[in-house]
Amino acid sequence: MTTPTLIDSHCHIVFRNFDQDLEEVAQRWRDAGVVSLLHACVEPGEIPAIRALADRFPELRYSVGVHPLDTEHWTDSTAALLRRAALEDARVVAIGELGLDLYRETNLEQQLAVLRPQLDLAVELDRPVIIHCRDAAEPMLRELRERRDRAACPRGVMHCWGGTPEEMEAFLELGFDISFSGTVTFPKAEATHACARQVPDDRFLVETDCPFLAPVPRRGKRNEPAFVASVAARVAELRGQSLEEVARISTANARRLFGLP
Repeated sequence: MTTPTLIDSHCHIVFRNFDQDLEEVAQRWRDAGVVSLLHACVEPGEIPAIRALADRFPELRYSVGVHPLDTEHWTDSTAALLRRAALEDARVVAIGELGLDLYRETNLEQQLAVLRPQLDLAVELDRPVIIHCRDAAEPMLRELRERRDRAACPRGVMHCWGGTPEEMEAFLELGFDISFSGTVTFPKAEATHACARQVPDDRFLVETDCPFLAPVPRRGKRNEPAFVASVAARVAELRGQSLEEVARISTANARRLFGLP
C-alpha cells in the first residue's frame, strides 16, 4: 500500500533537542510520506539557523516573525529585518509565528504592538500569516475584523487550533484556515474534536508543532514531523473520511495557502 502524501504545516526542528539525530528524524518523516515542511520562526535570532536547515533539507520552507511570548525580541529595527529576510529568500513563504497569548502572559498591549507591524508586513509582501492565538480569540478577532473593514487583513492560518466551534467559524469567516496539531488526538479535547468534524474540506491543515504536543500514543515525548501522520489519522476518524482523503485535502490546502512545491 502506498503511503499518503502529507505536509507538516508547522514545526520547530531548529530546537536543540534535534541536534543529535536530525538525519534520522528526516528519514522518518520521508518514510511517513511527509513531502514538505513549514518551519515556523519565533524570533529573528533563529533565522540564520532555520535558513541553514532549508539549505540542508530541500523540502523545507519557513516563516519569519516574532511570537507573542517573545516580545522582548522586538526592537525598532525588527520589522525591517523581517522584511529583508523575507525578500532575500524565496523559501520564506509566511510571516509568523505571530499572534496573542493571554494564557501565559497578560501584556496584551505589548503583544498588540508587536503583532500589528507584522500583520502590516504580511499585507505589504502578500504573504500569509501563521497565527498563534491562545485564550485570546476576542482581542484577535477584534483586531482582524478592524483590518478587514479597511482592506488590511492578510490571509493565513490559525495554527495549533484549540478554540471553540463558534470561534472557528469567526476566523473562517475572516478567510483564515484552521490547522490541527497533536492536541486533536487528546481524549479530552472535545471542542477541538468538534471543530475537526465541522471545518470545511478546503479550509484545514495538519501540523505537529514539534517538538511540542506529541500526538497519542506518544504524548509527553518529543514530537517530530513524521508524527503528523497520527494527526491526519485522527482528523480522518473524526470526519468519517479515509486517511488518504484527509492527506490529499490537507496537502492541497497547505500548498495553496503557502505556495509550497
